[in-house]
Amino acid sequence: MNAAPALLGYVAGVGFLAPRLLLRSAWPHRAPTLALAVWHGLTVSFTIAIALAVHHLAMPTEHLHANVIGALHYCGLATATTVPDPAVVNRLVIALPISVLLLVFACFVFEAFRGRRARSRHRKILDMVGRRSPQLCATVLDHDVPAAYCLPGYKPRVVVSAGAVRLLSPGELEAVLEHERSHITGRHHLALAATQAFARIFRRLPLAHHAKEQTSVLLEMIADDRALRRQSREELATALYAMAAAKAAPAGAFAVNGPSAVARMRRVLIPQRRPHVALRGTVAATAAVVPVLPLMFACVPIG
Repeated sequence: MNAAPALLGYVAGVGFLAPRLLLRSAWPHRAPTLALAVWHGLTVSFTIAIALAVHHLAMPTEHLHANVIGALHYCGLATATTVPDPAVVNRLVIALPISVLLLVFACFVFEAFRGRRARSRHRKILDMVGRRSPQLCATVLDHDVPAAYCLPGYKPRVVVSAGAVRLLSPGELEAVLEHERSHITGRHHLALAATQAFARIFRRLPLAHHAKEQTSVLLEMIADDRALRRQSREELATALYAMAAAKAAPAGAFAVNGPSAVARMRRVLIPQRRPHVALRGTVAATAAVVPVLPLMFACVPIG
């Protein structure tokens, strides 16, 4: 029996049910790095499953062949003796799944280069209106509203306004700067570009929408945890509150405030107990196995 039905069932489960289960779970915000790996594992698994399903749908089988020929004959497009060219079918069997994978990869490259182009334009503006602060290892903008963001990727830059420098205490300012440095060293822009590309292709899919949304939130939480290694919870939470009035960050940048600032403030102030080691191990194993599950569905004989 063709494996396409099993793969399509798996696609439905990953695309519609898995996001709902993850969103109802309490552990992701307590282990944001692990949760990020799960979301990305699901998107990779969904992409591979779609490619394999297309491959099996295009693969000629006696049952599928009879249905296709019957449909064509009913529509008056073929005779009862019509037989598809095996060479054409074989090329489709290979080309269609590869096209799916190439489309996703090409969209990721597009998102990555679009973000890089936006950051490059903004970097040129910063060179004209900002001043480099060796003490802060950041670019300072002469702006009264407290704000901070970073431009990751090529020639990374941490940007902070003069208003933030005046308003925040040294510890609070260092917490903000460390948060932004975490985005740069962690190459968080690539993780975000991957989910943006996935959402661009599968825009009506719950997995695509929630993976993009949760990736943005989880990356901010990961950066918060990095800042807490050096600064206190009170300093980071106070800085988040003070920066809440800042405008949205420019395209391709990460801002310390962001739309999830309130939830992150609560998370910073109330220490989060890490998930049990057994749960972390189980989730980590699941994140590693999920991308290869479609291969098992495709390879195990069915019926």
